[in-house]
Amino acid sequence: MTEAPGPAGTVALTGLVKRYGATVALDGISLRVVPGEFFTLLGPSGCGKTTTLRSVAGFVTPDAGRVAINGADVTDVPPHLRRVGMVFQHYALFPHRTVAQNVAFGLRMQRVPRTEIAQRVADALALVQLPAHGARYPRQLSGGEQQRVALARALVTRPSVLLLDEPLGALDKKLRDHMKIELKRLQREVGITTIYVTHDQEEALTMSDRIAVVHRGRVEQIAPPRGLYETPATAFVASFIGNINLLSGRAAGANVVACGGTTLAATGAAPSGTAVAVALRPERIRLDPATAQDTVLPMTVAHVVYQGETVRYILTSEAGLELQAVELGEVRFAAGARVRAGWAAADARMIQEEQT
Repeated sequence: MTEAPGPAGTVALTGLVKRYGATVALDGISLRVVPGEFFTLLGPSGCGKTTTLRSVAGFVTPDAGRVAINGADVTDVPPHLRRVGMVFQHYALFPHRTVAQNVAFGLRMQRVPRTEIAQRVADALALVQLPAHGARYPRQLSGGEQQRVALARALVTRPSVLLLDEPLGALDKKLRDHMKIELKRLQREVGITTIYVTHDQEEALTMSDRIAVVHRGRVEQIAPPRGLYETPATAFVASFIGNINLLSGRAAGANVVACGGTTLAATGAAPSGTAVAVALRPERIRLDPATAQDTVLPMTVAHVVYQGETVRYILTSEAGLELQAVELGEVRFAAGARVRAGWAAADARMIQEEQT
């Protein structure tokens, strides 16, 4: 079935299923990417994010479900007819070809006239800020420069959608941090729909317009970065995005959780007695708060971790609860100190525990 015609850069996946023997790689993946969006598939190794990306590219044929690009069903269309560009973690540049020859490869396969190839290659290299590198070979380039060449090669064919599979994974942290900003700048400048795969939550939060968190072949939640961070829908999303306290307990009414012999304030509701978790970011906890809080617990500082700009406190209660709290600035409490840990109900989220 073909979707209604859509604008260039629209990608829609409906009920994708893929099995490898007894292993279910995709278990009903459905999502929609809008034109010009930077959309990220985020999850741990083996969760199905790369299989999803390769299904869009045409390198994987799903056992069930449909792939549509620009409103056209391309589930059975070969990769070279899908108008997608792809960049892999290992850039797959031809070592015996120059930069210009690498970038021109896709155009030659499309039988673009030689005079047009030269101009489009020059334009693509200028776009990735490597205008004078056409005569060099991949071995003469840094890791960041090789990545830019791979991007130029993907963009020079003027694809409708750009697919990026862990493209920063081979770079060191300093260069990776730089390239995150550069890649986002380039995507915004070109305006191309981009689907990005990563297991790195910081990359996803930094670069994305929206993020799909994938777990065990399913989409757990799709939201903008702030939405995932502040209002996670599941315990898995809460634990995977940033550092968080997850306190297991039982719902005891609207906005109340019974936990560790006491009650905790949290936004949300579930039937009384339901197993739930309270998701609470460490930076939302106030130690010895000067203002009233919805929950205040007496705790002991078990460990102090100095992290430069921030200080992380590991706190324990007599009932066995453990919390992490983070503050900016100097160390205020030493190990062994007694403190009061407080938070507002709006800063804690009640999440139903996963059934296993």
